[in-house]
Amino acid sequence: MGTAQQVNSYQRMAPFVEIMDSTLRDGEQTNGVSFLPHEKLVMARKLLYDVNVDRIEVASARVSEGEREAVTRICAFAKKVGLLERVEVLGFVDGGKSVDWIKECGGQVINLLAKGSLKHCTQQLNKTPDEHISDIRREVEYAVQQGLSVNLYLEDWSNGMKDSPEYVYQLMDALTLNEAVPEDSAQSTQAKAGAPKGTVAKLKIQRFMLPDTLGVMNPLQVIEYFRKMLKHYPDVHFDFHAHNDYDLAVSNSLAAVLSGARGLHVTVNGLGERCGNAPMASVQAILKDQFHAKTSIVENQLNDLSRMVESFSGITVAPNQPIVGEHVFTQVAGVHADGDSKNKLYYNELVPERFGRKREYALGKNSGRANIAKNLEELGLELTPEQTRRVTERITELGDKKEIVTQEDLPYIVSDVLKHDGSEDRVKLISYVVSTAYGLKPGANIKVEINGHQYDGSAVGDGQYDAFVKALRYIYKKYLNRTFPILANYQVTIPPGGRTDALVQTVISWHYKDGLLRTRGLDADQTEAAIKATFKMLNIVENEHTK
Repeated sequence: MGTAQQVNSYQRMAPFVEIMDSTLRDGEQTNGVSFLPHEKLVMARKLLYDVNVDRIEVASARVSEGEREAVTRICAFAKKVGLLERVEVLGFVDGGKSVDWIKECGGQVINLLAKGSLKHCTQQLNKTPDEHISDIRREVEYAVQQGLSVNLYLEDWSNGMKDSPEYVYQLMDALTLNEAVPEDSAQSTQAKAGAPKGTVAKLKIQRFMLPDTLGVMNPLQVIEYFRKMLKHYPDVHFDFHAHNDYDLAVSNSLAAVLSGARGLHVTVNGLGERCGNAPMASVQAILKDQFHAKTSIVENQLNDLSRMVESFSGITVAPNQPIVGEHVFTQVAGVHADGDSKNKLYYNELVPERFGRKREYALGKNSGRANIAKNLEELGLELTPEQTRRVTERITELGDKKEIVTQEDLPYIVSDVLKHDGSEDRVKLISYVVSTAYGLKPGANIKVEINGHQYDGSAVGDGQYDAFVKALRYIYKKYLNRTFPILANYQVTIPPGGRTDALVQTVISWHYKDGLLRTRGLDADQTEAAIKATFKMLNIVENEHTK
């Protein structure tokens, strides 16, 4: 059977795929990331309880006292709720020290790290394949004797299959003997390969985990190497552990499942050494949507999990990260919002509600009326077509100054637009310059048009806005011989959310006649917002003056 036919045959099977999350172990190898014991416990509870991953790898044995505390806490929790068999710890071929450490912490599963390439075996361990096999067998036997379940990593397996496949097969042949064989049988010689002299081990390795340790594989190689592994060992449970150095971790994970892998290793937000590991959310989506595979993952918990890990790790998720990025369910172009309102023309299977999120429509110069209408609907605001047009124009204007206008800004914009009646302005700002310098008072130079005539003025003040108002007062007194309303109160607010780029709403109260005149301005710049509020006031005054 050819590769393409084999892939298609697996695709028809729609298998169940085990998901093992290694955020708390491999993900912690991200530069600068170190989780506290209580943080690991909180994440472990979330992963097992809410997200329902099949297995979690929580630490490396013998690393630190902090790791000991974290593993002990997690194992105690998992045992209490009957999930201890789903908690795994990385261990080493170290004469039983890792096994003892894991057992002392209350662990039940060891993920034993062996060498999956000849170079790693001979150049890093300085051992022959037979010597390494013998060490592994003794470690597995001891772990089983201590009541632990054993999974085996073949570190650097991808390079092993590329450069020394005969070594990989030698290792597998010696470690897949799960039944004891009588010493006088014809199979005795093969059974003893790599085993201590005079003994025949009864190995119980549950899973063989095949890592692309350096992230060097492409999907075609994954398919080829998995096909070879399954041809030699059709009954073995193989996991695949991808790294993302070539940005192929998700694609390689899919290729592994297409080729018969029964388990995949992932991390939340793709955390991991160098370029990271395969991100859980992306792997889940592509398995379900592109391959129709079944997993245990509760998808509507993935976004909350991502935010939790983002907070504990201090590693910000890219806004365009699939599934969990801040902007991935935000439509920017107005034509897309329009299509969404017409039989969901711009929807795909990645519906945001599926992942505990909602679709949003960006507000900016590219949004158009459809985006604005969607946001107004979300806020429960009803505007006339003319009002919507004016709000759209205002958002387009603001979009030229900011990258994006958020939904939190919208009520401010609507209020700003509707408070202005849209009549012809009699007082217009033609140009202005405000400046400030160390040791000098701020200054303002302005040009305004009043009833068709232009006037220049300049002044200094205690602040940029104060200098601007004093320049206006100068123009009104010198050229028009008129008094200028006195400022009574000045308030600045921004939409909630703590954004440093939020729109600023400035509300200014003026003493006018026998009462107060209140106007507001909205802009990304505080001084500009105050100036807009001021000119709204001047136009109200001028309209009354010319009646």
